[in-house]
Amino acid sequence: MTDNSSNVTSNDMSLPLTGVRVIDMADGKGEMCGRLLADFGAEVILVEPPKGLASRQLPPFYRSESLYFATHNANKRSVVLDLDTDQGKADFLALSDRADILIEADKPGRMAERDLSAATLRERNPQLIVVSITDFGQTGPYSQYRGSNSVLMAMGGVLARSGIEGERPLLPPAEMALEATAVQAAWATMVAYWQRLQTGKGNTLDFSMFEATAQILDPGLGVTGSAAAGRSASEMAPYGRPPIGKLYPIFACADGHVRICVLNPRQWQGMCAWLGDDHPFTDPAYGNIAKRFSEIVAINALIAELFKDKNAVDLVMEGQSRGVPIAAVSTPAQVLEDEQFNARGAFTALTLADGAEGKVPAGYLELDGQRMGIRQTAPELGANQSILDGLSTVGDCVDQASEATSSRRPFEGIRILDLGVIVAGAELGRLFADQGAEVIKVENSAFPDGLRQSSGGAPISQSFSQGSRNKLSMGLNLRTEKGIALFHQLAKESDVILSNFKPGTLESLGIGYDQLKTLNPGIIVLESSALGNTGPLAKSMGYGPLVRASSGLTGLWCYPEIEGSYSDSITIFPDHFAARVAAVGIVAALARREQTGVGGKVALSQAETILNTLATSLLRESVEPNSFRPLGNQYEFDAPANVFPCAGDDLWCVVEVKSNSDWLSLCTAIDRPDLLEVADYKTAEGRLQNRETLEAIVRDWTEQRSPYEVLETLQAAGLAAGNMQRLSEFDNNPHFLARKFFRHFEQPGFPGILQTENGPVSFSELPEPEIRPAPFQGQHTLELAKRLLGLSPEEIQALTEEGALEPMADNEFVKA
Repeated sequence: MTDNSSNVTSNDMSLPLTGVRVIDMADGKGEMCGRLLADFGAEVILVEPPKGLASRQLPPFYRSESLYFATHNANKRSVVLDLDTDQGKADFLALSDRADILIEADKPGRMAERDLSAATLRERNPQLIVVSITDFGQTGPYSQYRGSNSVLMAMGGVLARSGIEGERPLLPPAEMALEATAVQAAWATMVAYWQRLQTGKGNTLDFSMFEATAQILDPGLGVTGSAAAGRSASEMAPYGRPPIGKLYPIFACADGHVRICVLNPRQWQGMCAWLGDDHPFTDPAYGNIAKRFSEIVAINALIAELFKDKNAVDLVMEGQSRGVPIAAVSTPAQVLEDEQFNARGAFTALTLADGAEGKVPAGYLELDGQRMGIRQTAPELGANQSILDGLSTVGDCVDQASEATSSRRPFEGIRILDLGVIVAGAELGRLFADQGAEVIKVENSAFPDGLRQSSGGAPISQSFSQGSRNKLSMGLNLRTEKGIALFHQLAKESDVILSNFKPGTLESLGIGYDQLKTLNPGIIVLESSALGNTGPLAKSMGYGPLVRASSGLTGLWCYPEIEGSYSDSITIFPDHFAARVAAVGIVAALARREQTGVGGKVALSQAETILNTLATSLLRESVEPNSFRPLGNQYEFDAPANVFPCAGDDLWCVVEVKSNSDWLSLCTAIDRPDLLEVADYKTAEGRLQNRETLEAIVRDWTEQRSPYEVLETLQAAGLAAGNMQRLSEFDNNPHFLARKFFRHFEQPGFPGILQTENGPVSFSELPEPEIRPAPFQGQHTLELAKRLLGLSPEEIQALTEEGALEPMADNEFVKA
């Protein structure tokens, strides 16, 4: 690889985390956490053993170079330290004494065995933030278990909801669990970093990838989409796999496939007109989604006939003109050449071995129009050894921590105006509200948040309650001049504005960033959209299923042997994930504001967040065409590895062999030492050639055992294995319970006690989130109008009568 690690580009000094030093020892677990911090300008230093990090040898390879390492370690530096020697340990301590953040991913207890525990390091450097990333956390009954992407998918509740009716569960493509949890780790790290900026005190983060998978990828306790009509993820998930394409159907066309998301009456009007005026579903009653679903098979048959002879690009253009949400189901090759992505600079060139040039996602988001992404290639081993020079010099350590109490919540004193809707919008505001920010949901009864609808007619839905806990609600009509004037007044006294409207909407209302910064130079505006706020398709209607289709994820999420078996129909992705990416960007902008006093505009494309989770495979596709294809449940580089049946009704487990040592462990655990003597099974290549035979042997063994027996037996042997856990099993999971994964709260208007997730990680110096119920629409309008806007009762009454302010309607569940 060409090494540019010492050539800092001219704009690095303008990046928001410039001056932050991070030691990165993640090595294959959460390395994208450090990459994301480096993208924002932090100096991220890989501390490598003499032979290099193990991740330098992770597949896939191009001309002997690890493409995984290339994508996950761009923008970083490298030093070599042998921590098993006195000198190496001394140099490491000197480096950590002058660091802001340490990210490590050793097995629980390993750092302590080296006398490098978090307590030891923070005693020397009280401002240090230590982020310990492990598969299952430092404590709990699973703490010594071994995880993997497939294990996390199975045990984190994702696998049970993936696949199609009548087939075995299907692992989602690529390594989405590992990539998503790394972003969760970055968010938790930024929370701790912001807290340190306010208090001077470091932190220790016990980060469990298992818990993070259950929170960020497609959370069982999180917000669900508007089509769910307020139902929880548990209510939506069948015991088996869902039927194909009821909610977000996919249709064959002349040159591929397209997906539509027709949800509201206006969208159905567009689709109805597109079908012509002589079909049996022209009655306006079919604008109701429940009515339409009662005839969905016949309706979809008409749409299939209409689409079958047309090209995907023509269907997308006509759908847009008719107001019908539609997207092509793109292949990886099409994604790399996509006009929208390339117009936005979503990809960049990356120099590989022997000067070859690949194409890779450029970065997750933009700040003030600048891509926060790849600026330089991953470093050669030890390329930046000079960093260690002079570390023994006394006097340049960080300042001592203050005596600030850990009861302070990180974002206390930060005010956020939340215009976000549906899943991504709700989740982003909640993340900050959980950590102490005053988050005001600004809403209008004429255009209600789709999350407020409830299938059973309850006054508030479970989904909305999960996504808007801890928020306030202010009824404000931004379609009126006085409503806009009031919003301007609020913006003057606020720190952040959140929006996930169609690009251009804020500007048309008079509340875009350029307009608001004249009122408040420190304001930070976050705009999240489906495909980004620039480019020819910027104003496409954005729903998660269309974003997944456009980014190539849908086309990969299928059984390779079953035509049309697209299996992402009930997942909620990338909404929760994209919200964490946006949150990292916002905190980075807040940190920059601490130094400059100036706010900024954070812009995020949800589709591009998916591209970055697929970075390694897309880079490979760019240099090895047709390499990125649906794999189903199989691991490309070794065997046996698959989803296997267990004893019982639709019970499954995942078992993975990824090395010769794994093969030894498996054969020992299942009492088949004879397999170790078979020459063809001694190498990965040989095992791949005999995949079917080996998987049949494993299947015969798992079918005789419960998923939990498989889990315990194989984990005891040191093998990555896991039971497929349904959402209904979360309540009794001993590890979740031991680590206080759950919280509970009472939601006025909703019967019983609601179960919800706890914070993103176990912080040593931060309290757990305070859980308060979600607000009714306009519940805090009167209070906020008085407290923040200084309005008198008479002024409030007049603005209410004029339709600018919207107080809460009479509500039996809220005391006056």
